[in-house]
Amino acid sequence: MGDRLRVAVGIMGNGAALLLYAVPIITFTRVLRKKNTEDFSCVPYIVALLNCFLYAWYGLPIVSCGWENFTIVSINAIGVLLELSFISIYLRFAPVNAKKKVGILTALVILICCATAISSALAIHDHPHRKIFVGSMGVIASVAMYTSPLVVVKQVIQTKSVKFMPFYLSLFTFLSSTLWMTYGFLSHDYFIGSPNMIGSPIGLLQLLLYCKYRKHFTMDVPSSLDVEKNGEKINQEVLSHAEDNHDNAKEQLQPVLSEDTKGKM
Repeated sequence: MGDRLRVAVGIMGNGAALLLYAVPIITFTRVLRKKNTEDFSCVPYIVALLNCFLYAWYGLPIVSCGWENFTIVSINAIGVLLELSFISIYLRFAPVNAKKKVGILTALVILICCATAISSALAIHDHPHRKIFVGSMGVIASVAMYTSPLVVVKQVIQTKSVKFMPFYLSLFTFLSSTLWMTYGFLSHDYFIGSPNMIGSPIGLLQLLLYCKYRKHFTMDVPSSLDVEKNGEKINQEVLSHAEDNHDNAKEQLQPVLSEDTKGKM
């Protein structure tokens, strides 16, 4: 019963984490459409890449005992692919200075991941010590990923606006963290459960702030496309009004012209 519950919670955690990792698709669809990164930061995606890689490696049989953490491997492997896709799109459309910064950080993360994988596979020869080494690295990356929204939380409190804190990102952060915290404790694996003890309260804090300040959300300024459409509409109305005035003036002049013509005859 306990093992079935653990697997069930892991599957639900996979679903919540998949939605969490997929939320930025909306942002990067806009980047592809506008061909502009709009000055947003790529650092959270680089940190998420580090987190996903370390926990995907942690769940493999070379570190864990057999496939006991298969759910961890599957969702984090998908996370690695998604984060690499987001970073690639960012690098394509970002300014030159931002490209250099993101490129250096991404290369550093890949180097850390490779060094962790190689050293744990070759230098450490038993599963318990491999789990301690890789799990410790994963906890650090996971805590960094979950605490990064605190900058946005501070901004929400200062501006009293949730414009920069998407609801679904906060919701799926809370659900994913809570489910993986439960999974970690059911598995007696504190390298999985402990970092989510930080992520879950932060997700809950974001949801509470959203409920408090959502009424203060300010509407965006109309886009250039809307302005152009409104301008065209106004121009059409002006032209139509001018044509009406011209027709009225013409109707008023016709009787006068006819009388002048009769007088001359």
